[in-house]
Amino acid sequence: MVPATVRVHVPMPLRSCCGGAAELQVAAHSVREVLGEIERRHPSLHRGLCDDTGAVRRHIGVFVNREHVRDCGGIDAALAPGDLVLFLPAVSGG
Repeated sequence: MVPATVRVHVPMPLRSCCGGAAELQVAAHSVREVLGEIERRHPSLHRGLCDDTGAVRRHIGVFVNREHVRDCGGIDAALAPGDLVLFLPAVSGG
């Protein structure tokens, strides 16, 4: 099966890791494959999203379109052509 081409939203604080791009086009069957492709093409972006074990950092929310991946299969969630994968850092303050 041919992987779907999906859009990946790059959070503003991490855009310098991929030449300033706000969005990347990636061919992948799952969010896990998106992360693998990001690691291959933009290693510094991958380090901003994932820890040393390769797991998504705790403060990063991962969404496919409007659904958090925890509600649609985790990082092995299947992707369809045109899906939008969002990596959103948590925001806190006081």
